[in-house]
Amino acid sequence: MEKDARDSWDTPMQFVLACVSYAVGLGNVWRFPYLCQMHGGGGFLIPYLLMLVLEGVPLFYLELAIGQKMRLGSIGAWNAISPYLGGVGLASVVTSLYLCLYYNVINAWSFWYLFHSFQSVLPWAFCPINSNRTGPIEECERATPTQYFFYRETLNISSSIEVNGGIHTGQTLCLLLAWVITYLFILRGVKSTGKVVYFTATFPYVVLFIYLIRGMTLHGAINGIIYMFTPKMEQLANPTTWINAATQIFFSLGLGFGSLIAFSSYNQYHNNFERQAIAVSLINSGTSIFSSIVTFAIYGFKATVNYENCLNRTRTLLMNTFNLAEDSITLDTVSDCIEKLNMTFPQQFAEITHKLENCSLESELDTAVEGTGLAFIVYSEAITNMPLSQLWSVLYFIMLLLLGMGSMLGNVTAIITPLRDFKVVSCMSTEFFNGLVCLFCLLLGLGFTTTSGNYWFTMFNDYGATFSLLFIVLIEVVTVSYIYGIRRFEKDIEDMLGHRPNWYWKIMWAGVSPLLLIGLFLFYIVNYIQGGTPTYQAWNKDLGKSVQTEYPVFSQVFIGMLLVSSVSCVPLTALYAFCQERKYGKHHKQQRVSTVAA
Repeated sequence: MEKDARDSWDTPMQFVLACVSYAVGLGNVWRFPYLCQMHGGGGFLIPYLLMLVLEGVPLFYLELAIGQKMRLGSIGAWNAISPYLGGVGLASVVTSLYLCLYYNVINAWSFWYLFHSFQSVLPWAFCPINSNRTGPIEECERATPTQYFFYRETLNISSSIEVNGGIHTGQTLCLLLAWVITYLFILRGVKSTGKVVYFTATFPYVVLFIYLIRGMTLHGAINGIIYMFTPKMEQLANPTTWINAATQIFFSLGLGFGSLIAFSSYNQYHNNFERQAIAVSLINSGTSIFSSIVTFAIYGFKATVNYENCLNRTRTLLMNTFNLAEDSITLDTVSDCIEKLNMTFPQQFAEITHKLENCSLESELDTAVEGTGLAFIVYSEAITNMPLSQLWSVLYFIMLLLLGMGSMLGNVTAIITPLRDFKVVSCMSTEFFNGLVCLFCLLLGLGFTTTSGNYWFTMFNDYGATFSLLFIVLIEVVTVSYIYGIRRFEKDIEDMLGHRPNWYWKIMWAGVSPLLLIGLFLFYIVNYIQGGTPTYQAWNKDLGKSVQTEYPVFSQVFIGMLLVSSVSCVPLTALYAFCQERKYGKHHKQQRVSTVAA
């Protein structure tokens, strides 16, 4: 009776949009283009699309089927399959909690940049004047205006993780705003979320399309597009290329967090999730490719501008040194002039050799930038060189906000839904409990707004989810295939859809996907062990750039706790279930079997 009384999506379209809004996030905009750049441009699409077929779609299908069948959150769903597996759902909740804590910080940064975009001159376009009013701040000149604004104005970053100068008030207020909006989006559960996703899932595409049109008209954009689609096939022989393709598919679809199980638990029992799983997976991957075209168009513009600025500086140096007329050297003839002047005036040319820059468009395009560096530094720098830069800045950061908020809906739902399945929580009103969860996450997330907060952000981003998610999804697929049983799972799907899954799904679940996950899991462990002492990028004020630094001992201990905390939920819960069964006999087991059968 409780399952029948469960809230549900108003229409199947709401469910699809919720999955799209959750799956299509910031990783599509900044991580996928980075991986394309690092692993051979268009050649990376081969392993990426192959991993989508072998890993992404089957596991996405599996999680939707479990949620829709059990009509419970991750904890309840896996506990219904076996009390020994309740820890799988609990591990998902813990991992989603870690993600929520730092993911909304990115939304806070987006708010910060959005608010600053309404100024007559974008504050990251130029270096601020020093306190003596004698010139630009030296630290900013050593770095770049965009880097300085991100690290020093936005983050007010300290010199290391061990130095903490207190909370950044502006970032705290932006984080509060981000959590208030998140709460309003999930205020009444799926009844609120179902309305919001019509906007969060569609409007980013409008902005991306506008940016595509603008990007393709930028000077040098074609250089970036050609760079993206020029395959470097030798990268296919690199095992890391295949590992990163599999990992990108895995995280881009949001597998293992419990969000998909939570979303599908609100479906009607006979909803056609098979067709929806294929559609959402293809939309997600298509968005990654589409956003990469937009990114590389803008990246090509930025690289071309930097390259031509370098040529201009060289041109000016040559004209001043050799008293040449302005029209004697063009950007296209700089290289030829350097060669001629070196042969004609070798002694005089030798005196300026140390001042000459190595200008190369290829080098500019080869500079790989990942994550926040791409989103908040590279894009911001490119925007400053566009006409009507304020307009493009506002549009861009609104898009980032909607992508981030859309993903947050799934992240928070992955926590709220399984907890509401407990009787202790179900007696609370939806509004009160959801607010309690958001307040709890806000208070814990305040640590990321301190001057050393970005270092903790990086730690959570690097170690808070990867290891645990690989473990969780591996347990999920092995459980369904070999503990719950493929045949039993087939019957469940037939009961919901009216037909059994075909041979493709069964081969993936029983063989291919588990083997891929085992390979990824072992690769992560070996890579972590061989990597030595974990490091992070600490901002050096004197150099005006980030410097690789080893984590101190207390940080390494915390990293170990992050890696173990969620994964340990699985064996500890299984041990608890075993003790309960030994204590009370098989009565609880029989009661569970009858409940699942009902």
